[in-house]
Amino acid sequence: MKHPVTPDGRYFVVRGRLWRLANPALDEAERSALTRELMAGRRAKQQALRRGDAADREAARQRIDAAKQALGERGPVWWDDGAPDFNRHMARNTPYAEWFAALDEHGGTGG
Repeated sequence: MKHPVTPDGRYFVVRGRLWRLANPALDEAERSALTRELMAGRRAKQQALRRGDAADREAARQRIDAAKQALGERGPVWWDDGAPDFNRHMARNTPYAEWFAALDEHGGTGG
């Protein structure tokens, strides 16, 4: 992965923002099928945007959201230790701040 991953494997960082990773407990076949569904939803959304079709765009958006939730990237967290979700938070404003600052010192933040 080209973006740094938090030590607990829950997030990757892009331009200082945490993004939740997929549930590592998913088996490879399921993860692969869900990823294909996610990409198909993204293509459908792009096509709907080009056509100016708001209804199809919304249907594609829902399809994307469903795939992301099934992957564990959105919705309820996939870990069970009670730790809060910091998805989409700036790393510097989370318990990962010290780890993230150390990455920056070594040129590893990617932005």
